[in-house]
Amino acid sequence: MKTIDELLTEGVAGKRVFVRADLNVPLDGTRITDDGRIRAVLPTVKALADAGARVVVASHLGRPKGAPDPAFSLAPAAARLGELLGADVAFATDTIGESARATVAGLADGRVAVVENLRFNAGETSKDDAERGTFADELAALADVYVGDGFGAVHRKHASVYDLPARLPHYAGHLIATEVGVLRKLTDDVKRPYVVVLGGAKVSDKLAVIDQLLGKADRLLIGGGMVFTFLKAKGHEIGTSLVQEDQLPVVREYIERAEKNGVELVLPVDVVVAPEFPDLKTKAPARPGTVAADAMPAGQMGLDIGPESRTLYASKIADAATVFWNGPMGVFEHPDFAEGTKAVAQALLDSQAFTVVGGGDSAAAVRILGFDENAFGHISTGGGASLEYLEGKTLPGLAALED
Repeated sequence: MKTIDELLTEGVAGKRVFVRADLNVPLDGTRITDDGRIRAVLPTVKALADAGARVVVASHLGRPKGAPDPAFSLAPAAARLGELLGADVAFATDTIGESARATVAGLADGRVAVVENLRFNAGETSKDDAERGTFADELAALADVYVGDGFGAVHRKHASVYDLPARLPHYAGHLIATEVGVLRKLTDDVKRPYVVVLGGAKVSDKLAVIDQLLGKADRLLIGGGMVFTFLKAKGHEIGTSLVQEDQLPVVREYIERAEKNGVELVLPVDVVVAPEFPDLKTKAPARPGTVAADAMPAGQMGLDIGPESRTLYASKIADAATVFWNGPMGVFEHPDFAEGTKAVAQALLDSQAFTVVGGGDSAAAVRILGFDENAFGHISTGGGASLEYLEGKTLPGLAALED
């Protein structure tokens, strides 16, 4: 695929460049609680603007139902982008309508505009090729060149990600080029030992990647809510912990295959429990306790890996040459259940490995828990996209950027 470096060499002064970014940031009302994804696209936007392009930035935010919804407006993201750029950023109150056309037409060389949430238009996410194509045609009318830099959306066959690049000269932005380069280090020529740490709530979200990693990783460390399906599959009592009963047969098969393939599958030896799920708004004390992972009381819910498990997991990371981490070890948003996630993050920093934090909640945890994100080898902006890449899937947004 061609990259933005080639585009800049060719020259972009005076050209309208459509940048498909990922500004899907978490909001508390209109307040952005984590601007990591905005900062991630900044190098691409700034490089284009500095070269004299008229930059049109577009993104989705949340899951609106194909119609305008003020709760999912990109206005806060546009304002934050302007702050980070140190320049005014124009904002169009629609995506392909009168406001968008007038805003783009009014851009001077080297200036930036953001158009409203792409998902306010049903054509963006439509499964109908013609409907998506019509929306892509209207987006294409706003630009002369396309730059794909929304890595968090490349696994979606959406109009702005998949159909639009076919209608314009297209290039990969700095972020996508970096993300693909990093993921190739996890798939093509991996330095070993290769350790993968997987957490998060649902084991079903990670089954496909576990299936692939059982033939590639040296160790798999499991935590988060998904671990209780593994513990139950081994015959242990898990109290009121999260479990996916329908996945138990698959998990049992994975446990057996890991042993057969010589992949070390590491589960916690102790867990932090509480009588109920904690209040994440008030952060009120949750009466936590620590129990052995194979002896959980019937009325307790597992919410983090315990202190012995933290030590164990750190030891399994210590000698790694490559580490990929996706998913927190517990309910890190509450201080009573954040220590497992902190321990894993610290273990990555203490190792000499090439470390990749696989987006989503893991990336948020790194920032929320106060770690220096620049100390990690790479923090991905797309958890789902990273996982699907590791699963070996063809990602529509990357395929569309290839010539």
